[in-house]
Amino acid sequence: MSSVPGYEFAPYLTENPVLPAGSAGKRGYLRMVFEMDGEGRSVLRDLERRTPLIVQQELYFDEQMPQMPCVYILSSGGPNVDGDRYEQNITVRRGACAHVSTGAATKLAEMHHDCSIMTQRFTLEDDAYLEYLPEPTIPCRHTRYACDTSIEVSPSATLFYSEIYTCGRRYYGDERFVYDVLSLSVRGSRPGGDELFREKMVIRPYENSPLSVGAMNGYDVFANVVVLTPESIAETVYASTEPFIDRDRGVAAGITRLPSACGLSFRVLGRDTEPVKRVVREFCSAVRMAVKGRPLFDEFPWR
Repeated sequence: MSSVPGYEFAPYLTENPVLPAGSAGKRGYLRMVFEMDGEGRSVLRDLERRTPLIVQQELYFDEQMPQMPCVYILSSGGPNVDGDRYEQNITVRRGACAHVSTGAATKLAEMHHDCSIMTQRFTLEDDAYLEYLPEPTIPCRHTRYACDTSIEVSPSATLFYSEIYTCGRRYYGDERFVYDVLSLSVRGSRPGGDELFREKMVIRPYENSPLSVGAMNGYDVFANVVVLTPESIAETVYASTEPFIDRDRGVAAGITRLPSACGLSFRVLGRDTEPVKRVVREFCSAVRMAVKGRPLFDEFPWR
């Protein structure tokens, strides 16, 4: 996977004179491989990481699925800054399962040179199951950030992938949609290489305000959820999920089928972070019920 910035970053590619891209502590790397052990439990069999990315030991606190490891990704480097290049690779072997999240929200600091890039690759083998629910990402003033996600999924596997982005530090000098650019791409394929779908969002508030009608007028937070799963499961979830606009809670959601009959796309908009997180988790619980017959565990009150 490439960590080369896209065309949308052309105006910002002046190298940081103090710590250029790729300097020590600015090129984080993570590789996790989950597989089944001899007792029917999924384990984190292989782990490789490079600072500032850290992984906590897997935990088995989910009483609904005691065989599933829950892993939290942390960063020892504080917020993402200009010139950071991070890479995450998560593989779930045949029949294994895992729940992956982050320990806290990801902060994207103000940037004066270059940009910050995260590249991600998810690989799910036959009958694998993965929930990826990181905490929200918060872009600050003049943030330039790209997240490039590639997914290779077996036709019998299920991936619940989510990402949540806020408008910025709304109560810190009114940093509401004052970042420079967010570039978010997700693409899926089968193990043989057949492409399933490709999506890219480029948000440049200084050129086209997200506050406009037809974009995020009235909302400050958005979630993008991709569910790759067998067609029968996707249809079950689709039939039971109603799009809605809840003006009292300040949240709205919609759902559509992905191309190639490979799964679903679910979007959520909200005025605040917590209602959006709650809707995403409710949808994840519905997906897990359809796949595993078990609901998602309750969120911890301190998160």
